[in-house]
Amino acid sequence: MTEKYVVAIDQGTTSTRCIVFDRRGQLVSLAQQEHKQYFPRPGWVEHDATEIWRNVERLAPRVLSRAGIGLDQVAALGITNQRETTVIWDRVTGVPVGRAIIWQDTRTDALVHSLAAGTGASEVSAISGLPFSTYFSGPRLRWMLDHTPGLRERAERGEVICGTMETWLIWNLTGRAQHVTDVTNASRTMLLDVRTLDWSPTALDFFGIPHAMLPSVQPSIGGFGTAREAFPGVRIGAALGDQQAALFGQTCFTPGEAKCTYGTGSFLLLNTGAELVRSEHGLLTTVAYQIAGEPAAYALEGSIAITGSLVQWFRDQLELISTAPEIETLARTVADNGGCYIVPAFSGLYAPHWRSEARGVIVGLTSYITKGHLARAVLEATAWQTREVVDAMNTDSGLTMTTLKADGGMTADNLLMQMIADVLDVPVVRPLAVETVSLGAAYAAGLAVGYWPDLDGLRRNWHIAGQWIPAMEPAAREREYANWRRAVTRTLDWIQPPG
Repeated sequence: MTEKYVVAIDQGTTSTRCIVFDRRGQLVSLAQQEHKQYFPRPGWVEHDATEIWRNVERLAPRVLSRAGIGLDQVAALGITNQRETTVIWDRVTGVPVGRAIIWQDTRTDALVHSLAAGTGASEVSAISGLPFSTYFSGPRLRWMLDHTPGLRERAERGEVICGTMETWLIWNLTGRAQHVTDVTNASRTMLLDVRTLDWSPTALDFFGIPHAMLPSVQPSIGGFGTAREAFPGVRIGAALGDQQAALFGQTCFTPGEAKCTYGTGSFLLLNTGAELVRSEHGLLTTVAYQIAGEPAAYALEGSIAITGSLVQWFRDQLELISTAPEIETLARTVADNGGCYIVPAFSGLYAPHWRSEARGVIVGLTSYITKGHLARAVLEATAWQTREVVDAMNTDSGLTMTTLKADGGMTADNLLMQMIADVLDVPVVRPLAVETVSLGAAYAAGLAVGYWPDLDGLRRNWHIAGQWIPAMEPAAREREYANWRRAVTRTLDWIQPPG
């Protein structure tokens, strides 16, 4: 019998990757292609959606060749993507109307501030499970309609259509046959009713978004058609936003299980099962995944804007280290932070504060402080931001986190992982599989076609590579946390809101 494999397309912020996985969930081959970042104005960040699709076309034969397999050996294709990035294109020609506006873009700040103060804003937040923020797709879709002459009229006539990046890729992969999104990406738009899992007429009316331009909403795991391009003949079994894919790849299928992906920013998701938990402490209510024919699983999410990028700032702007891994060595030259704390609110504070006017601070500076203390404060900033989110999650959900599954590039820093275990007072574990986002998309696609029989089969593939046990005295933990929270208050009310 010819061995079968599953392929994941991981469409990220800086690059697109195609990865082949086997039945044990092990990586067989990988092909990656970066795409250009466009910064036309301060706060504006864009991608060329056509370039990204062309990259997928180039990567497909490359990754199969490196695996030594043919298309007939691909059981299914799964897609995971940078969430909230938005593109509009012509329904007939397939040509995008301008560049895609990505999740980091803040051009909608004034619009969001205005909408949040408007009549019906609280109802839209309740429907979508999301606070008003430049982070989400709905406001930038409204901005594109408002600022491109004639676009709204074309949208109302159905001449142009829109979507996030998985929608764009599926549309192209299927030869323009499928204009669809999955529930996880749709739940990041502010346009989806997270209870009914369909577009909300109330939200669409509030934002002024024509229904005719939107994709249909499908379960994450089931069927998105068959590819005609790039991977012709291969069934597209799943699509998930990147952080939900990581949750799936970490096999967090039981309520109370949580993962945190530590990268440029960090994203902590807690599975709340079939219960849709409304956060009262600054978290996002989001869809974790949905298997076709089954109720959706929900999650609480805490999005932290600056974690790994703080290390990059320490390296590139302050030039106190030459490579990112050096920060661990430097931080180990001192026993503690010397009373110094860094709160990296470079673009405001995300969860659980959602304060766009906040800006970063370094507090507690004395002549005693060395670059070692600063390095330690950089790492502690990630740990304390994680603690803030976990405390909010425990309070909102009524569940107590017992273990945190960690993935992402920062998990290579053993000191940081120990710090996180210490401040949370729970074990932190790192899986053997490092490509958890791509693996989650592969798992979901394979599950859709019976390549893996059930969730228990996926759990058996999960193995621990590293574990960190809390070792901090409770009194020291609470004293340091109180100091961190005082430091956070120093960041607030720095920038006056637009208006």
